[in-house]
Amino acid sequence: MKRAKGAAAAAKGADSAVAPKDVITAASNMPEIKDGQSVALLQELHILTRDGKMNQDSRRKLKQVYHLTQFIEPLLREVQLDHPGVSLVDHGAGKSYLGFILYDLFFKNGNDGSHIYGIETREELVQRSQELAKKFKFPGMSFLPLSVAESTESNLLPQQIDIVTALHACNTATDDAIHFALKKKAKFMVLVPCCQAEVASVLKKNKGKSLGKNVLTELWRHPLHTREFGSQITNVLRCLQLEAHGYQVSVTELVGWEHSMKNELIIASYKNLPRQRPTERLQEVLQTLGLEEMGHRFFAEELAKATA
Repeated sequence: MKRAKGAAAAAKGADSAVAPKDVITAASNMPEIKDGQSVALLQELHILTRDGKMNQDSRRKLKQVYHLTQFIEPLLREVQLDHPGVSLVDHGAGKSYLGFILYDLFFKNGNDGSHIYGIETREELVQRSQELAKKFKFPGMSFLPLSVAESTESNLLPQQIDIVTALHACNTATDDAIHFALKKKAKFMVLVPCCQAEVASVLKKNKGKSLGKNVLTELWRHPLHTREFGSQITNVLRCLQLEAHGYQVSVTELVGWEHSMKNELIIASYKNLPRQRPTERLQEVLQTLGLEEMGHRFFAEELAKATA
């Protein structure tokens, strides 16, 4: 009996040597949290309270981030098959929940040169994220107080980036993130668009001229429909734009975002696909809906010249 107790104690000691107390393991009684996740980090991110509890809002937020990581993890693995160090830029990072959780789960124990860049305009959030990365000894994380558009020209970022994420980048910031990714020759993009008002405003402006010409204008004749249709068409045009640059595009819905209408997830993977058909379709959609003046937003003219 004493020998059994001694063996059990030794096994327990070995386990504790491998897994620090603040890291979740399969034996932990916290099923919502992934194995290997730092409890201390989740507490600093205010997902867990100081006594390790989680309220309903925090549980929903963590569920959302984990759902996104399920889409991003295979992209990380695919990049690693090509080269060891992964570079990821997260636009509109906010408090960097996604960046910290990704780094904690996939990069903290590696030494392959992987790096996550958080781009955020609010300097207090950038400073807080910098302090947190330093506290947890995450050398492969950087945070820059820039807009998406400014980051495209910044020399603080590498010339080429593997993965670009933009979650709830409002209105044209999503388009700026696409522009950034195209310029940086990103292999993958993960986009959750937000507040697409620009196309809706052009539809509204041209509504009077168009009503009598095309029966399709009934789709956005009423103000509510103008807003909803404008939002959907914006994302349709974005997908065509990406396809016209050789990307394979998939569109899906985020689960766990029940209280948000901003739950459309666009994932683009560069495959060097044929460009002519999506370029022609992009032009045709713009012309059919009277959105020719929006061509610059989606690089319509440049694409047309490139495929001519």
